[in-house]
Amino acid sequence: MKRYSYIISAVLILLTVGSCTKLELKPTNDLVADDVYSTPLGYKQALAKVYGAFALTGNATTGSQDIPVEIIRDEGNSDFLRLFWNLQELTTDEAAWSWPNDAGIQGLHEMRWSSINAIANGLYFRSFFQITLCNDFIRQASDESISNRGISGAEADNIRRYRAEARFLRAFQYWVLMDLYANPPFVTEENQIGSGELPRQIQRKDLFSYIESELKALETELAEPRTNEYGRADRAAAWALLSRMYLNAEVYTGTARYTDAITYCNKIIAAGYTLHPNYRELMLADNHLNTDENIFTINYDATYTQNYGGTTYLVHGPANVPADITWSSGDWGGLRFTENFVNLFADKSGNTDRRAQFYTTGQSLEMTELYLETAGYSSTKFRNVTRTGAPAPHIDPERLFSDIDFPLFRLGEIYLTYAEAVLRGGSGGNASTALGYINALRTRAYNGSTAGNISASQMTLDFIIDERGRELYYEAIRRTDLIRFNRFTTAAYLWAWKGGVRNGAAVSDKFNVFPLPPTDLSSNPHLIQNKDY
Repeated sequence: MKRYSYIISAVLILLTVGSCTKLELKPTNDLVADDVYSTPLGYKQALAKVYGAFALTGNATTGSQDIPVEIIRDEGNSDFLRLFWNLQELTTDEAAWSWPNDAGIQGLHEMRWSSINAIANGLYFRSFFQITLCNDFIRQASDESISNRGISGAEADNIRRYRAEARFLRAFQYWVLMDLYANPPFVTEENQIGSGELPRQIQRKDLFSYIESELKALETELAEPRTNEYGRADRAAAWALLSRMYLNAEVYTGTARYTDAITYCNKIIAAGYTLHPNYRELMLADNHLNTDENIFTINYDATYTQNYGGTTYLVHGPANVPADITWSSGDWGGLRFTENFVNLFADKSGNTDRRAQFYTTGQSLEMTELYLETAGYSSTKFRNVTRTGAPAPHIDPERLFSDIDFPLFRLGEIYLTYAEAVLRGGSGGNASTALGYINALRTRAYNGSTAGNISASQMTLDFIIDERGRELYYEAIRRTDLIRFNRFTTAAYLWAWKGGVRNGAAVSDKFNVFPLPPTDLSSNPHLIQNKDY
């Protein structure tokens, strides 16, 4: 099935499950946790709420009065992926946004943000909202709660599987917070809502250990790889997150873990994933069919998950791309590449390396001005049409919303992780196999031709960071990659308007992480701001 069939129920539950009691009186909507979780179906609908929070927006789903009002006012900006994507991409060589008056935009690409940046604060609170949903579900799905509600046998086992999935989703959100904010507050299902207990801050190294222990525990509790419903987490999703964490472990903890990264890449590869044969079909409206490569996705549906974030943002956002290319109602004149990223492709036409999906008509290669929509090529990577050229499966009549799922993890990243970990000295893999994986990616990129294949001597770390750009651009990983290669804040790699100057400039290392929101700092004396903010 392409979508969660129970998503409509989830939308309704979003407005009700969080209801609280006052003076022991039942809320007037007559629906409280004991009602919602009274049946196995109720548990599955509540699980849909947890998953749906990745793709739904609006005041009902923001879940915190601390989210900047300017983000809430523009509903699409409260979508998890749009917030996450902006921090991972607009801060790099891969993207700039044309409209400086949009909330939180000014300062991101220039690396001059402050602790009151609306997008940085918005993602922080959005992640904690989703963690709160996970914690509540995990609490309600404890063995004691299941037993007390008279659920047993296979139905109880299913709920335990749901609980494992909620733990994975919580671990993913804690990875987001660890990666972007380093030292966030920390809450689990053990922290009761309304207890008056303020969350304690956890240090990045300790949070890494917590996420690692959770994911390793889930290896035996999640469904076997490729056996769960589409869009739900399985063991391969946990392995993929572990491989990404281990690749970046030296950044997070000071200790390299490249051998562990290879170990978990090997687990995924052995599970039977293969590269989807056509790169340009990875981000189309029927990419739910790409179960050969996709490991874990955020599911978007133009009927049931209508919002102006997510992949709708990635379809409409690229500047001046005609509607008949994107199969949308038109562009928003926003997203463009710097020339530094475009120049990673020797042939920018896409006739050789088909990963080069640039719209150039009326656009200059060079980003001579940061906030000019014609300065910089645009992307055609996300298109709301099927591989046969047919309309999206759930297209809305006005073509406002996207039907494209967003892969948080896919096999292409795993191949690149394996190769990099081998080059950095990890054990359990070898250079010959790594070269084979890299050339498999390039053979696909070159439409089945080996003309783009490289030799063993060409497979260097400098090549890998460029190849990750070519393969994974606009997939919300570029900032993390550049930090690992010490190219994000330093002068080792410059791009247009980095540091706020035309040719780029180094900036303070403090920008390797984002600041904690002042509202959280003022309300929680346990928190200490990240260094130099």
